[in-house]
Amino acid sequence: MVQSLRRKPSFRFAPVLAALASGAAVAAEPFRAELEARVEAAARAHLQAEVERAGLREPSVEVEVLPRDRNGAPRGCPQEVEITALDTRFATRMRFAAVCPGEQGWRSEYVVRGSVTALVVVATTGVRAGEPLVEEQLALERRDVSGVAGAVSDMRRVVGLASRRALRGGQVVSERWLIQPVLVERGDSVTIVARNAGIEVRVPGEALESGRRGEIVRVRNTATEQVIRARVVEKGTVEPAELPKTHSSPASGSPMARTCRARRSSFSA
Repeated sequence: MVQSLRRKPSFRFAPVLAALASGAAVAAEPFRAELEARVEAAARAHLQAEVERAGLREPSVEVEVLPRDRNGAPRGCPQEVEITALDTRFATRMRFAAVCPGEQGWRSEYVVRGSVTALVVVATTGVRAGEPLVEEQLALERRDVSGVAGAVSDMRRVVGLASRRALRGGQVVSERWLIQPVLVERGDSVTIVARNAGIEVRVPGEALESGRRGEIVRVRNTATEQVIRARVVEKGTVEPAELPKTHSSPASGSPMARTCRARRSSFSA
C-alpha cells in the first residue's frame, strides 16, 4: 500500500529550468562581448604605441580576439574588470587577461591575433652581406611587418650602413641586421690625415687591423715605420687617435656614425 502512494518522477519543470539556464546565458552575452571589446581595444592600443615608437609611416593595425570556450566564459563582476597584457612580444599572437579583483573574483585569458602594415624600407635588389647600402638599392613599400623586428621607414637610417646578412630583392630591411660597414681592411694602403690649427698633413700608411667608421685601429706609417693608433674616418682614410676628431668625422649621433641598435617590439616572428 505504501508503494502505491509513491509518486512517479515528473519532468514538468525541466523545460522551466532549461529556459532559466538559457536566459542566464543570454544575459551574460553582453558582458562577455564587452570584455572582448575591451581586450581588443587594449591590444590595438599596444600595437599603435609600438608603431609610433618605431616611427613607421602610414601604419595600419588590425586585431582579432580569437574565439574562446563559452562554457568557461567569465561571469559578472561587482567591481571594475581590469585588462592586463600577459605577453605582447609577438604581434601575431598576444595574450591578455581580464581580471575581476576581490576574494570572489576571477581571471580569464584571451589570445589576440594582430597584424601591422606600413611603408618600410625594402631592398630592390640582392645585396651581399657587409656591402654598404646605397639609396639606389632601396625603396619604400607597404609591407606586413607583423613578424619583422626592426622594420624602418626612414631611408636615412639605412643608407651607408651594411647588413650582417645578405638581402634578397624585395626583402624588408631590419635595423637589427645593420652595422657600420668595414671601411679599412687589414693590409689596405691608407692615408693618414692629421689636422691641427689649420694645418693638414697627409702621409701614406698601412692598416694593420680592419675597422669601421669611428673605430680605432693600428696603422703603420710607411714613411717612418712607426705604428700609431688611428681612427677610421672614411674609406681608405684614418686620422691619429690622439688628435681631436675633425669636422670630417661624423657626429656621434648621426646615422652614419652610430651602429644601429635593434628595436624590441612586438613585430617578431
